[in-house]
Amino acid sequence: MISARGEEIALSADCEAVMIPSGDPTMLPSGLRVRITQALGDSFTVLTENGLLARIAADHADALGKEAPPKPAEALDQGGEFRDEVVWDHLRSTFDPEIPVNIVELGLIYAVEITPHDEGGRRVHVKMTLTAPGCGMGGVLKNDIERKLSRVQGVSEAEVEIVLDPPWTPALMSEAARLQLGMM
Repeated sequence: MISARGEEIALSADCEAVMIPSGDPTMLPSGLRVRITQALGDSFTVLTENGLLARIAADHADALGKEAPPKPAEALDQGGEFRDEVVWDHLRSTFDPEIPVNIVELGLIYAVEITPHDEGGRRVHVKMTLTAPGCGMGGVLKNDIERKLSRVQGVSEAEVEIVLDPPWTPALMSEAARLQLGMM
């Protein structure tokens, strides 16, 4: 987990980012002053001096003067057996850029199916929803999860399917998430 919430920084280099909530890619210029509003998982949410929210991937942490977080645990144990829990750990390392709770605790993950892949390894299929049907960050989260899971040792294919039925409601959040957000 990255820690730097509330810190104001001038970007040291041009930096790729994604606008929140539209999900549109943008380039933040070197020297732009930003305030880190959320630094969780492997991304930073920043508020620009112009009042816009953007998400910066850990790949560009150096522009913020930060280091990328450490890599998660390997999925294969010492005996070569695949550990499903590592897939869940990667899902828990993905955060909604506006809500400081991971997508598992938010109740966005409806199903995870891990099956043998025809060409060896595992196929991971995730069904997830969004907090709102028109959320522009859906594609960004989908791509992040597929990227993370495809890098897991023993995973040959990772696919995220965004489903909107049943629709997400706050009742799907874990008790811990509701407590963290002051909803209890």
